[in-house]
Amino acid sequence: MKRERLTPERIRLFTCPPDTKQAFFWDTLAPRLAVRATATAKSFIFEAKLNRQTIRTTIGDVRAWNLDDARQEANRLQTLTNQGTDPREQKRERIAAAEAKKEDERRQDVTVSEAWDAYIEARKSRWSARHLQNHLTLAQEGGVKRKSGRHPGEAETTRPGPLRSLLPMRLADIDSNTVKTWLSDAIERGPSQAEQAFRIFRTFIGWCAEHDDYKAAANADACASKVVREMVPKVKPKDDVLQKEQLSSWFAAVRRIQNNVIAAYLQTLLLTGARREELAGLTWDGLDFAWNSMTIHDKVEGQRVIPLTPYVASLLAALPRRKDKDGKPLPWVFSSPTAANGRLQEPRKQHVNALDAAGLPHVSLHGLRRSFGTLAEWTEAPVGVVAQIMGHKPSAIAEKHYRRRPLDLLRMWHTKIEAWMLEQAGIEQPNEEQAGLRLVNGGKA
Repeated sequence: MKRERLTPERIRLFTCPPDTKQAFFWDTLAPRLAVRATATAKSFIFEAKLNRQTIRTTIGDVRAWNLDDARQEANRLQTLTNQGTDPREQKRERIAAAEAKKEDERRQDVTVSEAWDAYIEARKSRWSARHLQNHLTLAQEGGVKRKSGRHPGEAETTRPGPLRSLLPMRLADIDSNTVKTWLSDAIERGPSQAEQAFRIFRTFIGWCAEHDDYKAAANADACASKVVREMVPKVKPKDDVLQKEQLSSWFAAVRRIQNNVIAAYLQTLLLTGARREELAGLTWDGLDFAWNSMTIHDKVEGQRVIPLTPYVASLLAALPRRKDKDGKPLPWVFSSPTAANGRLQEPRKQHVNALDAAGLPHVSLHGLRRSFGTLAEWTEAPVGVVAQIMGHKPSAIAEKHYRRRPLDLLRMWHTKIEAWMLEQAGIEQPNEEQAGLRLVNGGKA
């Protein structure tokens, strides 16, 4: 073991012999200090005894450390060892603290956009396609050329979504004042969309506040202050619904739609009270023509089985069974040859045109669902029956625990509801035999 008083020149000349992996040159002024040389580097190290065991830790590269500073560090480490403290453990804790501080700074710098993308990715499997699209639309960049057939006065390109201005900001900078300023601008663009954007953003902030990667930066109270809550527009519940007297005009206009898939979809939407995406996702496998039943997706229960009433059955039987570009049959009842996934995507424009042609006020696609529930009261159908057909979650104890209505009972009332609506529209409801004959012919075709 070489031991002499270290000097800069001796350190420079000291090398590791070619037949060894490392060599040590020990100092005499600081006995626990040495220079360790390898084939590629030289560094100051400290070595001592602690609890009858030899411990060694690196101080630093000889090119980065002054010799006097290295001796002072060795003496400090010796003091720690004399006190029973392992300097290696202290070094690990110091490094860990520095890494934690660096990570905390990184998290503080995370943008809303980064957290938003992670939020969408984590939650989208739980959402419907329409709910996901709402999130994407509210945060869209804008500037995309609109499709042909836009409304008069509408811009040629899409506008940025109301949430877009928040995305470049640091998540840590989102507080109640920031939300207040943003919400004020969003309300000027449109109170209804501002209210929706606020609710979605509030849920997003709550998710960030509970997520390990973002809770250090997220301000959980950013959307919870009284001032902000009082600014949020009070959007009235929609009440668009078809009246009994309007059924004749509505059916006449919808049946004149040249696209028979859209015409059948809109009529089925009204006559079943289904949610728009539930019905749009109906597959041929979900139709049982032998037992007159229809199995559709249900956002509450996963799926539900409802009656296939005579008029609806005749509508669906007449629809084309299309194939994809590879010649494989498409599963969708409401198919579209122009859609990428082969399924009907957007029937609203045709519905709006039909309403305009009939001189009727605006009724949304969800308004048709609302219309079914409202118009069914004219038939005095039990509320629970209507709710079960529509897929409403039971609200009363009896409905939750004691009512298990068989499909036959639902069919009896559902057929009556359909017959009454068709009567108001001046349309004759086919009997089951007639509907069955058309189904068989349609199926064979």
